[in-house]
Amino acid sequence: MEIFKLVFSPIQVNTYVLADQSGDCAIIDCGCYDRNEFSMLVDLIESKNLQPVLLLNTHCHLDHIFGNRFVHEKYKLKPWSNELEEPNRKNAVNHALLFGLSMDTPPEPAGFITDQQEIVFGETTLLALFVPGHTAGSIAFYSKSDGCVFTGDALFAGSIGRTDLPGGNFDTLLKSIRNKLLTLPGQTIVYSGHGPETTIEREINTNKYLT
Repeated sequence: MEIFKLVFSPIQVNTYVLADQSGDCAIIDCGCYDRNEFSMLVDLIESKNLQPVLLLNTHCHLDHIFGNRFVHEKYKLKPWSNELEEPNRKNAVNHALLFGLSMDTPPEPAGFITDQQEIVFGETTLLALFVPGHTAGSIAFYSKSDGCVFTGDALFAGSIGRTDLPGGNFDTLLKSIRNKLLTLPGQTIVYSGHGPETTIEREINTNKYLT
């Protein structure tokens, strides 16, 4: 699997495009905010001769779904997320106004992802891990074969997600990280919703919230 990272919007969210030899690709947390960023996403997809077949959300805070409407209209894809994220999706436009930003109404989901659900595209299988705490319905996507996990805003390099927004809970987040993420192999690469990559082993040894 090839992994392409694009950093979008004033909130600097990581959007990931996952592709394999089939030519199919999945987009995780599409945060492209304006026409220039829409073009950046399309240029990447077209330059690699990819066919988007899945739009996935780790959670539905506004910065992670800015581009969902564009992807829906461009590629006829609806997003997949956990059902507990529906309040965040439905309130995203109003939340954007609080940041002095604007966004199109996010499309309704294609369906809902549950814990331990396998998500398949092309020749790739991702395992959904339910990791609430940053939001009520946060999920991570784990690829055992490629040794990586996409954690959204649950776990960052040297930090963890904030828990002071609706649906957040500090103790719940720590429990999610310890039970679902830190149990992965130490060499697993962590691709977070913001910031650089890290590994599970590095976070176990150095993350001040977890040591």
